[in-house]
Amino acid sequence: MERFAALVDALVYTRSRNEKLRLIASYLRDTADPDRGWALAALTGALDFPAVKSSTIRAMMQQRVDPELWALSRDFVGDTAETASLLWPAPDGEREPAPTVSEAVALLSAMTRANVQAELPRLLDRLDPSGRYALLKLATGAMRIGVSSRLAKVAFAQAFAVAVEEVEEHWHGLTAPYPELFAWAAEGAAPPDTASRPTFRPFMLAHPLEDGTVDLADYAAEWKWDGIRVELVRVNGETRLYSRSGDDISATFPELTDVLPIDAVLDGELLVRGSHQGGEEGGAASFNALQQRLGRKTVSRKMLNEYPAFVRLYDVLMAEGADLRELPWSERRTRLEALMPRLPDSHFDISEIVSAPDFAALAAIRESARDAAIEGLMLKRRDSPYVAGRKAGLWYKWKRDPLLIDCVLMYAQRGSGKRSSFYSDYTFGCWNGDPDDGADLLPVGKAYSGFTDAELKQIDRHVRQHTVNRFGPVREVDRSLVFEVAFDSVHTSKRHKSGLAMRFPRIHRIRWDKPSHEADRIETLSALIRD
Repeated sequence: MERFAALVDALVYTRSRNEKLRLIASYLRDTADPDRGWALAALTGALDFPAVKSSTIRAMMQQRVDPELWALSRDFVGDTAETASLLWPAPDGEREPAPTVSEAVALLSAMTRANVQAELPRLLDRLDPSGRYALLKLATGAMRIGVSSRLAKVAFAQAFAVAVEEVEEHWHGLTAPYPELFAWAAEGAAPPDTASRPTFRPFMLAHPLEDGTVDLADYAAEWKWDGIRVELVRVNGETRLYSRSGDDISATFPELTDVLPIDAVLDGELLVRGSHQGGEEGGAASFNALQQRLGRKTVSRKMLNEYPAFVRLYDVLMAEGADLRELPWSERRTRLEALMPRLPDSHFDISEIVSAPDFAALAAIRESARDAAIEGLMLKRRDSPYVAGRKAGLWYKWKRDPLLIDCVLMYAQRGSGKRSSFYSDYTFGCWNGDPDDGADLLPVGKAYSGFTDAELKQIDRHVRQHTVNRFGPVREVDRSLVFEVAFDSVHTSKRHKSGLAMRFPRIHRIRWDKPSHEADRIETLSALIRD
């Protein structure tokens, strides 16, 4: 546990992405199984100990220190695990040897709500402050140390000189502590066999269209729908629905888990039907309607009836045992169209191809599209294979007006008046290059409007739980939350480090589903400057 605690401490105090990668990679290479597998699971948020929650820690601490001291300390420190690790009273007598990561995981897994208040203190007594901090972070599943799941996987790939795309391909079919993954990457064993399981395959992503034109002889256009990107996977009769980050959201949309009649992997946009808050009658409603369904652990029959979900299909990755990803888009599209009569139209339709004689005509079609569920257009190279990640020149996204861009929350400050107790003023940034190659975020704007009171409380909670630094009244947060920001225009500015200033930026929506490394880049924002 000492080496894991040292890793956590080092990651907390390291802002450099490359240094974080180096630290994690070194730990994974130098630590034996299964400790390194459990550590990797902790860093990627894959562990869950139901008996240990923040409320458990608060109750435990208030039995050992003055409640007022605890409240003041927690407010000053801003992190429950850190406050508890520092205030924990020294045990009587000689401390028992610190547990290994594997032993700690086993003990935490065995804890129940009935015995956690007795068993967790025994475990904490065996650790120094750094060890207690690392243990509580691991136990609550809330590391929040500036390490995303993606970054941890990139570090794994760098540690053992394998492709991160291959890591992603195997990752979602395995469980901690990932012995098959380490055997493959570190020891040269055969790749893990995940073909017989309904596992997530990484999405193909698009670059923003920056030069303003493509040759429609080489590219096909289809609508970019305003829902959430999903992957529907059926293998051996078992179906799973995954979000763009690979999270299993099947329980939130149970109506989609028993309607796929064949084994397949399908890529599409999750939408809800109806004319709620705009949208076509019987077709796709706006994203606001879809939000009624997102994040729910249980879904009532009323919700299923009022906001029925369906998938508007974009692509087919696999079908009936055949891997189609190496085929050109045009052939995959033909396969998808041939598949549609076999799918129930109550739960599936296909994203329409937008025909135009030339690019100017396509631009006019895009400008005239005012459907509430349409974000813009996708331009897909007809000969493109389906490759994980964002590959230059293959797919482009062409969003419609108003100007929208995906930014990452960087700093937050409390508001004034009735918002004085909430972190409601947000500074956000874009990447100054490829985040997977060590790019940094540069602030591009600040907003304090565009969200509801309920969303304000959610963001405020996120800020408090993800604070990594303080500068007077300003909190710096880890780079994990993406805002879709709407704005009227963007201009060059000598006063800002990014060289850009946005006019009337406001939060268009909160992208809880979107990984921060998929946010937009400075060059994308620069391309929106209107002379």
